[in-house]
Amino acid sequence: MLDHMCLVLIGWRAHPDYRLIVAANRDEFYSRPTESMRAWPEVPGLIAGRDTGAAGRAAGEPPGTWLGLVTQPQDNGRFGTVTNVRNRNARVIDGRSRGALLMDFLHTDPDHPSSERPAPEEYTHDIATGRDDYDGYNLVVSDLRTLWWHSNRSAGMPQQLAAGFHGVSNSAFVTSARPIDTDLELSAPQPIWPKVRTGLTELNAVVRSDPEALDRYFSVLTDRTETLDQQAPPTGLPLDLERALSARFVAHSLYGTRASTVLLVREDGTFDLVERSFGTLGQELGTVARQGRLDLAR
Repeated sequence: MLDHMCLVLIGWRAHPDYRLIVAANRDEFYSRPTESMRAWPEVPGLIAGRDTGAAGRAAGEPPGTWLGLVTQPQDNGRFGTVTNVRNRNARVIDGRSRGALLMDFLHTDPDHPSSERPAPEEYTHDIATGRDDYDGYNLVVSDLRTLWWHSNRSAGMPQQLAAGFHGVSNSAFVTSARPIDTDLELSAPQPIWPKVRTGLTELNAVVRSDPEALDRYFSVLTDRTETLDQQAPPTGLPLDLERALSARFVAHSLYGTRASTVLLVREDGTFDLVERSFGTLGQELGTVARQGRLDLAR
């Protein structure tokens, strides 16, 4: 079975005028039911795509999502994204949906202030105690004060991410670099996936030269260059599929990039959130854009 793949590239306090910059791809079977980014009637203030095809949802539970931003004034902004960890030999029977894992952090109650909801540090440490409640994941969550990462397939504890650039795909680690003006000095506990390395390098170039250029972020995400066989991480899939999944933008016959999302949150609280959705073999289906202002804490 092939889990959905993803690529998330993040600039966190990597530019003096920007609190958070995200460029992310969600890869999935074309047949999986999905709704494009929108406001959610069940979750006030949430802007996110809707994964309506996820298994493991409880009755009455809202759909899951792979990336979302909460814009309620009392929340000062709440962001989260999740990717799968590719390991076909470590499946969890009857586990909860990983989209629900993210929703537990993003869900808001308009009758209660954000102080009554867990901060990213508290939330990631809490879920770390239930390692086998979900299939493998990378989770990144933020209240736009701090940014945290955790994987239930990593031996380590949740990690606060420092100012700089960070990337996750579908292995249980995060690749990071401090914010500098020249070539990034990337570090990771395991060999860095080529599409994460090149993606972060190009993200840095956009942030340094033209951070408002939305189309340039999408150009980073739509690169279809496949990795040479000797450079691709072996994950137990057939070679032709490994090649297809090695690209930042995946365009396999049954499976590929379904959504590309760019989020810019500026230090003055204004934000742009744009999603482009795709069908079979990368056919562009439409674009959704949202703008607004968050009441950011310093």
